[in-house]
Amino acid sequence: MKIAVFGTGMVGTAIAGALAANGHDVTVGTRDPEATLARAEAWPMGGTPFAEWHAEHQEIRVATFAEAAEGGDVIVNATNGSGSLAALKAAGAQNLAGRIIVDIANPLDFSEGFPPSLNPVNTDSLGEQLQRAFPDARVVKTLNTMNAAIMVAPGSVAGGDHSVFLSGNDRDAKDVVRGLLGEFGHRDIIDLGDITTARGTEMVLPLWLRLWGALGNADFNFKVARTAG
Repeated sequence: MKIAVFGTGMVGTAIAGALAANGHDVTVGTRDPEATLARAEAWPMGGTPFAEWHAEHQEIRVATFAEAAEGGDVIVNATNGSGSLAALKAAGAQNLAGRIIVDIANPLDFSEGFPPSLNPVNTDSLGEQLQRAFPDARVVKTLNTMNAAIMVAPGSVAGGDHSVFLSGNDRDAKDVVRGLLGEFGHRDIIDLGDITTARGTEMVLPLWLRLWGALGNADFNFKVARTAG
């Protein structure tokens, strides 16, 4: 499958590398490919500098958002949530029509410092905003309730015994995304319903951030426990 990954930080590189390792044809989308390929500094939150990462992943192309989207069957939005709409607009609505957009971003608002708040919240979500902005695309919200390492290697926590969620309006699109999650190793995949349910998973982030602070690391995820039968 041809997959475009928008975002060059820890999440984007983790997802792109794992997809390529699973046999997919991956292109990373960015505003300025030359500047991205020359980036030798780490992101503020840590992680491998992009230039160093790409030297180890030569099979992954780097292109503009529009070029990456044009050739992709699936587009993964791993951009900073505050810049997601702009990134997808730069890709061009015509390049998104009919495509599956896997939205793993969160609308974190750092305008008042840390910890961030959410914007939008309660009556809207980033997932819904993307679906409204690109009505001919098929948006599926997932993976936004865990850190990048666990997204692509769920077995690293509790042997993979934890949950991941799906939100989206298109059943076939969710089936495709469910397959990609399964390739990563996710087993407990819970379909929450239409794209409005992305409000719930995005609102997990305030709790997630405080757990990170309390535990001193982000090596955890949530499990939905059920009664037998």
